[in-house]
Amino acid sequence: MEPGNGTQISEFLLLGLSQALELQPLIFGMFLSMYLITVLGNLLIILAVSSDSHLHTPMYFFLSNLSLVDICFTSTTVPKMLWNIQTQSKVITYQGCITQIYFYILFAVLDNFILTVMAYDRFVAICHPLHYTAIMNPQLCGLLVLLSWIMSALHSLLHDLMVLQLSFCSDLEIPHFFCELNQVLQLACSDTFLNNIVMYFLTLLLGCGPLAGILYSYSRIVSSICAIPSAQGKYKAFSTCASHLSVVSLYYGTLLGVYLGSAASQSSHSSAAASVMYTMVTPMLNPFIYSLRNNDIKRALERFFGSIIYSFMTYIIPS
Repeated sequence: MEPGNGTQISEFLLLGLSQALELQPLIFGMFLSMYLITVLGNLLIILAVSSDSHLHTPMYFFLSNLSLVDICFTSTTVPKMLWNIQTQSKVITYQGCITQIYFYILFAVLDNFILTVMAYDRFVAICHPLHYTAIMNPQLCGLLVLLSWIMSALHSLLHDLMVLQLSFCSDLEIPHFFCELNQVLQLACSDTFLNNIVMYFLTLLLGCGPLAGILYSYSRIVSSICAIPSAQGKYKAFSTCASHLSVVSLYYGTLLGVYLGSAASQSSHSSAAASVMYTMVTPMLNPFIYSLRNNDIKRALERFFGSIIYSFMTYIIPS
């Protein structure tokens, strides 16, 4: 393929996690299982929240949005990987790669924003409980989610537009299982200095900014919990944010581990394998963390499945 501008490139090659043929069935089965668990688990959270009026609160509104984002996040990369393994193909079209970059960045940043909004919600609930209903009204909750979507969409659009201006060489092999922005930039023949500056600046801004907001919220939360006189009151206050804190720790822990580990190893394939942690493992574990540690979600799921079984039994055994 001859070098040229981005519009003349027809396809890239995704090398995946491993090129060993004997490992492909194992990788396919593992990723298919993880993907189905992720989609099913997060879908159950959404259905439980939407079907139970007791869960129509800001905390569960944000949780259902987080579950939706996690489904979309994994669906951006995994189905294409599974298709390539099944068809024994490594090809992804240029348009498909650009589209994958856009939605991957969109949902990754959106995940970050939603977690930050959830931290603010817990901050208001614990530090300003008497004003919680007035502050976290439906209008503000909707506005926070809308702003998160808009900022994420504009951020990913900027990266996509900058990639479209690049020229690519004949070597179009991406040592990853999806079109990761940094890997695509390394294939460009044209100068990527501006792309790298924008990428690192916005990553620092949109990564450290929300993280700082989360840390500030929890510093205030810890101060408020320490001021509660009774041990039971402290436990009850902490239990309301334990699930969110677990998810935040898992998300940022795996993300930092991936980038610090890949920077130390300088291996593209090591980076691709480590990326599985935050692209698949974290979204898959989120529903378990919230359902196993949250009695409201457990009861909502029990009522949801109970209503389904009752409707089914009524249908097959009419009165």
